Amino acid sequence: MMKIDGHDNAVVGVSFTWHNQRQVQLLVYDAEIIRENLVQQGMTPEEAREYIEYNIEGAYVGEGTPIIVWPDDEWMDA
Repeated sequence: MMKIDGHDNAVVGVSFTWHNQRQVQLLVYDAEIIRENLVQQGMTPEEAREYIEYNIEGAYVGEGTPIIVWPDDEWMDA
């Protein structure tokens, strides 16, 4: 399984999916925890959100690409 470096504390579980007729395991990460990690490293919350959207959510690195979830997405406009 592929990991997102430096964010092991954000893993919420494993998902199973099918790719080319075989089952693949994917790590599932809580994006809010990743955001908190990045803020602790010196980013503003807005910079952290942009970083996650562009560099993590926007990166397809093969069939094992981790899943990112926003369980309490406070950034969504109603």
